[in-house]
Amino acid sequence: MNIAGLSIRRPVTTVMVVLIVLILGFVSLTRLNVDLLPSINLPVMVVSVQYSGAGPEEVESIVTRNIESVLATVSNLESMRSTSSEGSSLVILEFAQDTDMDVAALEVREKLDMIRGMLPDGVSDPIVLKLDPNMLPIMSFAVSQEGKTDEELQVWVEDVLKPRIERIEGVASVSILGAKQTEVKVIVDPEKLISYGLSMDRVVSALRAENLNMPGGVVQDGQYDLLVRVSGQFKSLDELLDVPVVSSTGTTYLLRDLARVEKGVRDDRQYSRVNQHDSLSISVYKESTANTVRVAEKVNREIESIKKSYPDISVMTIVDQSKFIKSSISAVTSNAYIGAILAIAILFIFLKNITPTMVIAVSIPFSVISTFVLLYFSGITLNIISLGGLALGVGMMVDNSIVALENIYRMREEGLSPIDAAEKGTNEISMAIVASTLTTVCVFLPIVFTRGMTAEIFRELSITVTFSLLASLVVALTLVPMLASKLVTRQGFSKKNVTVERVTEKYRRMLEWALEHRKTVVLITAVVFGMSIVLLPLVGVEYFPTVDQGQIEIEVRLPRGSSFGETLEAVQRVEKMVSEIPEVEMVWASIGGQQLNVGMGVSARDQGSITAVLKPVGQRDRTTQQVGEEIRQKVKDIAGCQIQVNTGGGFAGLGSGMMGPPISISIKGQDLDVLRKISDDIVRVVSSVPGTREVRSSFEEGRPELRIIIDRQRASQYGLNVALVSSAVQSHLQGVVATRYKEESTEIDVRVQLPDDGVFKVQDVENVMVTSPLGISVPLKSVARFEYAQGPVRIERHDQSRMVTVSGDYEGRNFGEVIEDIQERLDDYPLPEGYFIEYGGEQEQLSEAFGDLRLVLVLGVTLVYMIMASQFESLVHPFTVMFTVPLAFTGGLLGLLIAGKPLSVPAFLGFIMLVGIVVNNGIVLVDYINRLREGNADLKLAIVQAGATRLRPVLMTSLTTILGLLPLALGLGESSELQVPLAVTVMSGLTLSTFLTLVVVPVIYSLIDDFGRWFGRKLRAL
Repeated sequence: MNIAGLSIRRPVTTVMVVLIVLILGFVSLTRLNVDLLPSINLPVMVVSVQYSGAGPEEVESIVTRNIESVLATVSNLESMRSTSSEGSSLVILEFAQDTDMDVAALEVREKLDMIRGMLPDGVSDPIVLKLDPNMLPIMSFAVSQEGKTDEELQVWVEDVLKPRIERIEGVASVSILGAKQTEVKVIVDPEKLISYGLSMDRVVSALRAENLNMPGGVVQDGQYDLLVRVSGQFKSLDELLDVPVVSSTGTTYLLRDLARVEKGVRDDRQYSRVNQHDSLSISVYKESTANTVRVAEKVNREIESIKKSYPDISVMTIVDQSKFIKSSISAVTSNAYIGAILAIAILFIFLKNITPTMVIAVSIPFSVISTFVLLYFSGITLNIISLGGLALGVGMMVDNSIVALENIYRMREEGLSPIDAAEKGTNEISMAIVASTLTTVCVFLPIVFTRGMTAEIFRELSITVTFSLLASLVVALTLVPMLASKLVTRQGFSKKNVTVERVTEKYRRMLEWALEHRKTVVLITAVVFGMSIVLLPLVGVEYFPTVDQGQIEIEVRLPRGSSFGETLEAVQRVEKMVSEIPEVEMVWASIGGQQLNVGMGVSARDQGSITAVLKPVGQRDRTTQQVGEEIRQKVKDIAGCQIQVNTGGGFAGLGSGMMGPPISISIKGQDLDVLRKISDDIVRVVSSVPGTREVRSSFEEGRPELRIIIDRQRASQYGLNVALVSSAVQSHLQGVVATRYKEESTEIDVRVQLPDDGVFKVQDVENVMVTSPLGISVPLKSVARFEYAQGPVRIERHDQSRMVTVSGDYEGRNFGEVIEDIQERLDDYPLPEGYFIEYGGEQEQLSEAFGDLRLVLVLGVTLVYMIMASQFESLVHPFTVMFTVPLAFTGGLLGLLIAGKPLSVPAFLGFIMLVGIVVNNGIVLVDYINRLREGNADLKLAIVQAGATRLRPVLMTSLTTILGLLPLALGLGESSELQVPLAVTVMSGLTLSTFLTLVVVPVIYSLIDDFGRWFGRKLRAL
């Protein structure tokens, strides 16, 4: 079908189609979801089981191993990890990337049902949870008010702020950190308890028995059936005081005779401060399908409305993901604009006329806007990856139009009419530009064979680049010839460009020299390619570039069992140090919050966390990593606690808890003591490697505990058993929740406890009075002995084998150098029989990603060759063009070395893109040589004429692509670190290959032609 001719002869129809596409593009742009990253499917599932009172070793043997044995047969399961800690078993399942997690969750639950009867009493039902990035809050606020008590502020937050945010569309939940839980305290007088012959259990039982509403049945009253209900729930706190408590001798006492009742707050020992001021911290979680930016905008509008209604309340934003997203999107968009302007400027410099420049430049906005239509219907969000694809392709969008328009003008010079020149010129070059576009597009197709984070992230970039280039091809074959036939006169290209003419003449002489000295050219080419082997070790490797997110997470850990006061003192000390750093804008400190990395929502009193929010990138001179290094130096001398500083440099949008530490070394074996010794040795080895930071072992010192060993024989003499003793100890130390008191629309706990006169000491435990059912009270030390003990805090397992992990971070060196030094030093470490080391973390991710990308590269090269073979109808000429690929690789590595960027996943993707890009110039050049030779032109004359004729479009297409990538390569704006390695690789690779292609491809063409003739003569001689 003659598409060009149809668009030329029906210009109104062509314009209307263009307008329709533009309108659809603008509508699609307004409806596209905006996010930081593509939607990432984490094929990870968590199974959590509680076994109260059991130690880590009991949990491992009784619960964890049973769960692991039955879940090992789940479909698509790739890895299984578990953590057995006191009273808790946590099993993490990692599935293949394309697994349907809903189906997997059903299968996991079915498997768990099979062993439910095998687990002992006291083991809770397993909780199955799919891990999702949406589990992280999108926003956090600090709420405070002068002159209002903590209780009053909490009531306002729970009754006003929280409901107003929760009802916003897209908000899934709102959590409050630092809130005090209200409860009713029944404070029993211990002396009266003993003198009356009562026990705490009798008080608890009495309250539970009295606070009930129970159905009694149905009675008939005339023609009506009446429901009978016994109503005994407490209506007021005074009713609690009138509850009768019966002693073992049958004497009845009222609760008011031995206790007092008051309303207070539960001692949760939580702490939350922002900028060293006490506050409540509010975290907002979005629904999984909701858009982060839109939800955040609605929440911010609601917060502003609340501030106007309650001007005395201070609501300060701690974290707002939407700000980073919008600044990142804005930076990528600005880079695309600048790239497009530079590309158009190059066109004007070469063409010296505004009309043909605009005809070519129209392909940029049309390609971009039409891409939005395809993105919308593909379900792709507008994020830094998809927009990065547009920014990467903005310089390539004009390549096809340049070649088409340049050929149209050549036809005009031959005397053809505007319409005939536009039609013939486009048709003559159409197969070449189709082939060159397909070579660029096809290198992205094999990405569907990749797995993991690489596929999740860069599949959208591939689709975006493909859409934009296909749109630019349609423009070059339809809109450009139509506009050329109407707008571009012969004078459009007739202005002499002295610079281009001089360059063309010099190139002609250089090409003639190269054809006379082909051995020298081949030798130089071989030397240039040989540089790749030298450059690769110098460049280094890493998984993903470090991203400056402007946020630093500091974890403060004290020895197990440390008191809340000790933890508070350490956290406040670190908090003050961090606040003094000039780049820090806000400091949020918390203790006792619900921390996912502690164990599925279990609070920890011996550790705290501090979040330091830095000023925007433009308002500070140092990066997040540099500020984080200063914090490390400041806090390293704080004795008695471990402090870990995470600069969030792994990958934007995902917390360190999701991605894991960069350095991760697993030691597997069975004996915990041996594993501990090996891990301690490896910690020392890894810490000695330059560039490593915060190296630690997952084997923690056991939490000290006081064990009460009951003398069963003596206890039985008093009518006591282990259950009674345990209940008495718990009642005395932390109280017992006896029932719940309904107040308005909420229910609060009723806790029976002794007077809280301070911290309990060991002597207090020894003197706890235990009352038997016979009414006899004896001190605990009379029926038990006490001993100090210490066991493992947790036991980790990987694929049903015990494991200890040594983890850490790195700074100042690229990851490849650090891990190479670690492996070299650990190769000589003598491991006992039955114990072995595995490298995980970034090393595991890097190996998997590079393995997949190598497959993509090989498949991409193969597809490019096949397309060129179809274009040239030859199996030999594609090899001529493919010689440019190794030269591009050398240029890419040289660019990374100069820019100081290691070889990462984005850079590797840049090399894959180069395979499809660098052959385009060779295709156009070889295609024209073949056309001239079809007219019986001499080989050397055909090569020189084709080179001189195609020099201008080759330089124009290359320079527009290179300069279009320049803003991305400079790394301007937020989150630009992700695109810099890719842009640098493509820019430098294309730069070197372009200049060498103009010489090497003609030389190789002539050599292959000579070889073909020589081989033909040999065959004929036979």
